[in-house]
Formats: sequence, structure tokens, C-alpha cells
Amino acid sequence: MQLQELTAVRLAEKIRAGGATAMDAVDAAFQKIAEQEETLHCYVTLDKEGARKRAEEVQRRIESGALAGPLAGVPVAVKDNICTAGMLTTCSSKILGNFVPPFSAQAVSALEAAGAVILGKTNMDEFAMGSTTETSAFGVTKNPHNTAHVPGGSSGGSAAAVAAGECFFALGSDTGGSIRQPASFCGVVGMKPTYGTVSRYGLVAYGSSLDQIGPLTKDVADCAAVLEVLAAHDGKDSTSIERKDTDFTSALIPDAAGLRIGIPKDYFGEGLDGEVRAAVLQAAKVLGEKGAVVEEFDLSLVEYAIPAYYTIASAEASSNLERFDGIKYGYRTPDFDGLHNMYKKTRSEGFGAEVKRRIMLGSFVLSSGYYDAYYLKALKVKALIKKAFDEAFQKYDVILGPVAPTTAPKLGESLKDPIKMYLGDIYTISVNLAGLPALSVPCGMDQKGLPIGAQLIGDCFQEKKILQAAYAYEQAAVK
Repeated sequence: MQLQELTAVRLAEKIRAGGATAMDAVDAAFQKIAEQEETLHCYVTLDKEGARKRAEEVQRRIESGALAGPLAGVPVAVKDNICTAGMLTTCSSKILGNFVPPFSAQAVSALEAAGAVILGKTNMDEFAMGSTTETSAFGVTKNPHNTAHVPGGSSGGSAAAVAAGECFFALGSDTGGSIRQPASFCGVVGMKPTYGTVSRYGLVAYGSSLDQIGPLTKDVADCAAVLEVLAAHDGKDSTSIERKDTDFTSALIPDAAGLRIGIPKDYFGEGLDGEVRAAVLQAAKVLGEKGAVVEEFDLSLVEYAIPAYYTIASAEASSNLERFDGIKYGYRTPDFDGLHNMYKKTRSEGFGAEVKRRIMLGSFVLSSGYYDAYYLKALKVKALIKKAFDEAFQKYDVILGPVAPTTAPKLGESLKDPIKMYLGDIYTISVNLAGLPALSVPCGMDQKGLPIGAQLIGDCFQEKKILQAAYAYEQAAVK
């Protein structure tokens, strides 16, 4: 088996055993990048020299016994809205096209402490606003399974890089499905942890109450191993939570006995593609055969999730993106007349259409006279959605449903109709509104050869239950 085909955990084992080196792993990843990157465009920035130097340093520490973890020597890709000291962090936007952070995100520091080697920064929808990785200022990323189709978004570059073997795992961020949906479209595993489990320090904010960093990996065992490294309390993030139950690999049991799994009828109604429905229900059947109790139930408020999410996320985005004004960092228009004109021209030239659309929507719903009518109502709906999930989790350990209504659409289709693109998030956004953990696991292919993902949702801090269900399904499906 070639190195590129190994999972992250298996690669680290091979390196520890002396069967390969961290430099071999980096070379293998860059070989894949050289072969495919011109077509796929997964990365915005590559750091070949830095990665090779870092791999040599890590290799010495592995050989001395100082590094013995499950990610030591493993090459990783990082989404381009997660800060990396000394390496461009652009959020795939012209306005941050020259921004080099003086510090690394806590998630990046945790991976480096565990011995992971950063290859570069992956392409994404500009400021994580989009579902296709087509709103990037630096060009579109293509789906490795079929290059006429999108990889999903906003973490499309990370998902495509993992699927194409251009890294061994990747970091993404999830505001309304931005890890799980591209994971589903690219046929990899993607997890959004419980809000507060992974530090947001160094993650360029889109919707601060919704954003969460998480892993995109080749399989569920890798996902658990990466999450163990990322999950830690961080005093630099006021929303970070101190947890004692972060031994996620202990949940990797190939058995679903004792798990109660609920299937929301509301997720299987009009608009869901027939092949996606069949694949997800087949996954439910497999989990039933592995010992889980599976039954249908009603999860209310599904139709209100999208308007509530886009109201809240856009409001937070309009506030968070206020800082990009051409003064402190990033792009500044070369030709202006006075301070206000400089602000206006910098932001007009620096932001793309989708980002401008969401800033305008957010400013509108926060404005005098509309705050109560829209933003306050959306917050009330958010509370009701959380309550509906709380009631469901009194009866079920895991909720199983689709990740997206269809498989990956063709390039260019979604941008023609932004509302249709927003509706594609119907199954993922409630998880962010309620702060819950959720995971996408591959569960089949459609007739066009495009992957389908099943979504497993857990109650707050119950990542182990969804990892157990996902692992039990994955092990049964592989056999």
C-alpha cells in the first residue's frame, strides 16, 4: 500500500515503527499535489520548504521518543480562515490577500504540539460564506470524484484535499454545515464538535455564536484521534469549555448495541433526492442490525431553521467584518479621496458579492425598526430549536438523517440562485443554532458516482455516542 492511501493514524504508526519517515509522508503528499492541484485547486497557499523543514524536526523528536502520539509526523492541511503564524491567512478574500498573522490559532498550535506537519492553507468560500467553494477570490475548487461538480463548502478545499490524497487530514470550520456538507459531497468524514469544545482563538470570525473548528478525515478513527488533540480548554477564548471526557478514541466500538437512534420524519419529506433518502435509510438499517434501536419521530421547527440561521449569521457577520477597513491590515484601495471614501472603496473592491449580500442583510436586520421584527424573533426561534432537540435527546442518543438534500451540484449551478444554495443547508444549520455535535460519514454513491453522506447528531458533549454509531456503521459497511 502506498503512503498516500494510509489513514493518519496508520501513517503515524508506520512512522513510529520505522517503516517510513515524516519526510516521506510530506513528499508523498506533495507528489499528489503536483499531480492534481492544477485541476482540483484545493490549496490557496503551499509551504513546501517549511513543511519539509518541520518534518525533519518532527522526525528527530519521534526517533528520540519525545513524540509518540497518533498524529506525529502526519501532514495536515488547514482551512484558510484559521490563522497560521508566518503563513498567509486570506479567508479566500481579496481584502485579506496579503495578511500574514503574527500568531497561530490554538487549534493549529495543538496540532503542531502533537507533531503534525502543516502543508499549506486550503481554498474556501470567501469568509466561509457559501456552500460550494465558488465564492473564493482565488478560483473554484473541484470535486475529486467528478471535476464538473463542486466539492461543497465552505470547507471545500479541505474536504477535496483529504478525498484526493493531497493531505492525510485537514482542519475546517463549521458555521452552518461547512465541515459536514463538503465531507458528504467529497466522501470523507467530517465533524462539527459541541460549541466550545475546540478553541476559536485564531479562527477569523463569521458568526461567533455558531462557528466551530473541526476535523475532516479519511475515516472515523482518524476523526476521533484528531478531535482528542483539538479538544482542550483555552483561556484565550471566552466560549471555551473545560471538559474531562475527551478520550474520544475510547468510543470506537464496532457495535451499536444499546444506542437509541431517532430518524426525524421532517428530514425525509419533499425536496430530498431519492438516492440520498435510500442511502441514509440503508445506513439506519445497518445500525439496527448492529444492535441499535431505530425509530422515526417528529422533530418540529425544521422549516424555521433557515430564516433564523441566515438572520443571526448575517447579523453577526456584519458586525465581525466591520474590522476590515483598510487601516489595520489587509487590502487598501490605492486611489481614494479622504477617510470615508477610502473605507467605502476598500470594502467595495475587497469583498465579493456573497459577502456584501450578507453584510447588507445583517446590517438591515440589526437596524432600528427591524431589530425586533427580525433579529429578536430569530433568537427566539433559535431557543425553540434548542428546546426541540433537548426533548428529542431525552428519548434518543443519536439523531440520524441526511447531510444535504442532494449530492454535489454542478459547478455554476448554485451561484445562479443564492436562495436555492441557502435551502441546501436545511439539515445542517439547526445543529449550529443549538450548539450540538454532528458528524458526516460516507454511506454510498449515487448513479453519477458522487458520494452521499449520512449525518449523525448528538446531544451537547455526546461526541462519543455519535463516534460509536459512525464507527459501528463504517466497520459494517467496509466488510
